[in-house]
Amino acid sequence: MGLRLYNTLGRTLEEFVPINPGKVGFYGCGPTVYNFAHIGNLRAYVFDDTLVRVLEYLGYGVTHVMNITDVGHLSGDADDGEDKMVKTAQERHKSVMEVARYYTDAFFRDTERLNVRRPSVVCKATEHVSEMIDLIKRIEAKGYTYSAGGNLYFDVSKFKDYGKLAMLRLDEQQAGARVDVDANKRSPYDFALWFTKSKFEDQALQWDSPWGRGYPGWHVECSAMSMKYLGEQFDIHAGGIDHIPIHHTNEIAQSEAATGKQWVRYWLHNEFLVFGDGGKMSKSKGGFLTLQSLIDAGFEPLDYRYFLLGAHYRSQLQFSQDALASAKSSRRSLVERVLALRDNATPAGGAEPILPPLSELEPAAAARLAAFRAALEDDLSTPRALAELWGVLKEQGLPASHALAAAYDMDRALGLGLAELRRKEAGVDPALVKEIEASIAERLAAKKAKDFAKADAIRDGLKARGVILEDGPAGTSWKLG
Repeated sequence: MGLRLYNTLGRTLEEFVPINPGKVGFYGCGPTVYNFAHIGNLRAYVFDDTLVRVLEYLGYGVTHVMNITDVGHLSGDADDGEDKMVKTAQERHKSVMEVARYYTDAFFRDTERLNVRRPSVVCKATEHVSEMIDLIKRIEAKGYTYSAGGNLYFDVSKFKDYGKLAMLRLDEQQAGARVDVDANKRSPYDFALWFTKSKFEDQALQWDSPWGRGYPGWHVECSAMSMKYLGEQFDIHAGGIDHIPIHHTNEIAQSEAATGKQWVRYWLHNEFLVFGDGGKMSKSKGGFLTLQSLIDAGFEPLDYRYFLLGAHYRSQLQFSQDALASAKSSRRSLVERVLALRDNATPAGGAEPILPPLSELEPAAAARLAAFRAALEDDLSTPRALAELWGVLKEQGLPASHALAAAYDMDRALGLGLAELRRKEAGVDPALVKEIEASIAERLAAKKAKDFAKADAIRDGLKARGVILEDGPAGTSWKLG
């Protein structure tokens, strides 16, 4: 069937055809490093990582570029509000660059714990101002800009396709529909390419430019850096859905105004993580949850990755402690099943399992792999992909080595670290694990035969030995009490 992706540009599911066969250029919007990433932010980076893993799983070579915004991002996407970096620096009594370095390091600690691999290129805005200036010069030469109040703005009225990503029709918008406090703009939809004068006096970071000493607008950085590393046309741009109406809309306008060509072919956007009241997590509201706060509550980072994979990236995902606890239980069960298969596939006295080539898998395992691939090719359906992983682990009569080989292959796309699992890390005697798994299987058989007295006796016997059973939707898991 081949990979199909939901393209926000056009709102359709499309066959994925890269510009260069077998190769993918991918740009994902990175963090503004003025605070810790909250778990809602981290959904986007797990999605980006999953997308790259899936593309590689399907045989593509991927160049993944991500920016680090350390200048120019105001608290409002439409050039309004406070400068995020300056505000934090003032509150912390640090320099802007000290703040940027601290939170950049914190961001990568979080993503590494989530098994998110570093992009091929990580580019900081402050190190690419010359590229931004060169791009702005091109836009200006094409007649898309005007100066007002000392700043340089992009005139959206001169770009006929402005708003195509957001399906925005300017002629149908009411005056003042976009709240804006910049009186220098001819239209509230215009946006700053370069600031030389603004409400921020003595801006911490400034550069010389043809328009005066100042600093770039936020939107221009992504266009300039993506073009430097991926060329003037590339395959995929991703980000959260909140980027659609302003940030990504403005990126398209300035990029295509400069080059006269379509900039990006496929736009992918992940939905919000939401809470009980239906609202998304926001740093501006305070009280946001970080990955460390989940760890402090007794969860492992990969519990959260598993939780995210259980929902499609284009679906809102409701977060609660109970929902995460359910994901934790399911992942624990998954880990124990994989470790049990590894034990059974490892010869006596051996250190590693002996696995068959994928081309020689039993038909049941091969069928599961085919269904897994089909799920990924259908707009990255990770919930269906997880179901196929569980299916192969539970497949009756399938040799352990074949189930394990299939599971390891599937995890190349899911990123749950299954191939790195070792029984010694769990601190449990392999012989005891086999005995426990056998007792669980015996209990399951008793329950199916409606011999609940026997099932309870098995459970109580294990409990007396310090083994606690937990029944859940994914089956029975166990832990040492």
